Amino acid sequence: ASQYATPVEYPDTQFGNSVKTIAAFINGGLNARAFYAAQGIAIFGGYDTHADQPRRLAQLLDELDNTVGAFYQDLARCDNAKRVLTYTYSEFGRRAAENYSGGTDHGQAQPMFLVGPGVKAGVHGEQPSLTDLDKRGNLKTSVDFRNVYAAVLENWLKIPTDAILNKKFPLLDCIA
Repeated sequence: ASQYATPVEYPDTQFGNSVKTIAAFINGGLNARAFYAAQGIAIFGGYDTHADQPRRLAQLLDELDNTVGAFYQDLARCDNAKRVLTYTYSEFGRRAAENYSGGTDHGQAQPMFLVGPGVKAGVHGEQPSLTDLDKRGNLKTSVDFRNVYAAVLENWLKIPTDAILNKKFPLLDCIA
């Protein structure tokens, strides 16, 4: 991977460089089925936006957009884009109400994005209401992350979920 050369420009960030390394592995023929890259850890606490959320969130989403765009451009250059599905997730969501420091506190209904040719386009599940909140002020979750994870495992990777999730979860209809 350190020898990998590409004309595609990735953001010069920890996340951009990690994803570029993953592209090097895939385009170089490494026989692996899953890779992981973390975003936002070095950028002012990442997505943990208790303060200054509008600026920080815009910065993070711009980095995510530019990195994933470069990744798929790089994969397509080597005819590998059709083989790759990208799944983003967060370990926590945010509250709907702004706090005293211009941010939001930890909440539920964390976002997940699936990107790639094997994904059924669109929003899956119901858009959370900003006014119909649970008793703690959290957005109400309409899709369990395990339904998405199970769909990726079974329908994309062709791996039975029982041994991994210790239970059979309904598959979200998100994989083509």
